[in-house]
Amino acid sequence: MRRLLGIAAAGALALSVSVTAQDAPKKAPGEHTMTGCLQKGATATTGVVENTAEKGPKTISIVDSKANLAPHAGHKIDIVGVNVPAAEAEKMNPAPAKAPHYMRLSAIKMVSATCP
Repeated sequence: MRRLLGIAAAGALALSVSVTAQDAPKKAPGEHTMTGCLQKGATATTGVVENTAEKGPKTISIVDSKANLAPHAGHKIDIVGVNVPAAEAEKMNPAPAKAPHYMRLSAIKMVSATCP
């Protein structure tokens, strides 16, 4: 009887762990966060982020965003997204601003209403 209760308890624990693991949000492959100052782009979902962190590219061209970027022009923002290969970005119509790094954004967050 004791052995049966132990097996039942272990099974219940394993089931609860697997359910918890399924509830965790999944991050897109290669998705990362960067911070910088947003300059207005040709459309409300494009732009350029400058003055990024010490490591990595200093300028990022945003080729597309799920969020409207226009209200954040001139603000310091955190951007979340994935890299876009330069060859792919430069073939887009309209072409994004030239930059050493291109991104497609899934989210943004305002850090400050002003840029340094």
